[in-house]
Amino acid sequence: MIELNQYELTIENHIAHLNFNRPQKANSLNMESWAELQKAMEFFDQEDDVRVVILGGNGKNFSGGMDLEVLMNLQSFQQIDGEARKREKLAAHIRYLQDCITAIEKCSKPVIAMIHGACIGGAVDIVAACDMRYASQSAKFSIKEIDLGMVADLGTLQRLPKFMNAGIVAELAYTGRNFTGVEAEKYGLVASSYSADELKASVKSIATMIAEKSPVSIRGIKQMLLYTRDHTVGDSLNAMAEWNGGKLFSDDLLEAFSATMEKRKPIFKN
Repeated sequence: MIELNQYELTIENHIAHLNFNRPQKANSLNMESWAELQKAMEFFDQEDDVRVVILGGNGKNFSGGMDLEVLMNLQSFQQIDGEARKREKLAAHIRYLQDCITAIEKCSKPVIAMIHGACIGGAVDIVAACDMRYASQSAKFSIKEIDLGMVADLGTLQRLPKFMNAGIVAELAYTGRNFTGVEAEKYGLVASSYSADELKASVKSIATMIAEKSPVSIRGIKQMLLYTRDHTVGDSLNAMAEWNGGKLFSDDLLEAFSATMEKRKPIFKN
């Protein structure tokens, strides 16, 4: 198990529960939070006992997004001598934060966002990188950067149009308006919205079903879905053939066939 200061982490029945744990700050993300998000995803990627991750938030909110202290610290880049150096350092800082979120996609295990309360600004960037998203009906979303005189720069504008209507994404980004979990389901941002009482049990049920499947196949599905998002159908079919050519005849395949023949539930190794 890794040590995290800004998150609460538990692992049970192959499900990792990772919760933002700054409820007194609406689970806003300071610099340590960003670094630990990447650290956690890299840990899950290598940890055999983890087959699926649920990302949530303690307290009343999922996350209020970027901590204001992080935004205020951007002023420190103004002190760097030389315009070129100043802009290079700022661009590198932005890429670092982007990489912290991209670590969710690089993690070979599916990551499920379980959203309640506020999901604002940088938190939308984070859930956009998750494999699945579910929300409470009363959750409040906002692509808030426009109200700060900024352009969302950590993945919202790049990822959301891949699975949402581009016009809806444009409206939400241009206006910064709040929208609920019910609206998020209608827009395709979340797969389903639930009552506050149903959310946790429903997401855990989905995660449990995933954790019981072939770990090799689950990792393959994630890899292929991400590859297909960014490539042509032909390239993706070729990548699929290469993947199955190397991994189809796994122990998981044999266990699945044996379980079917013996009319029992398959038991997959880590």
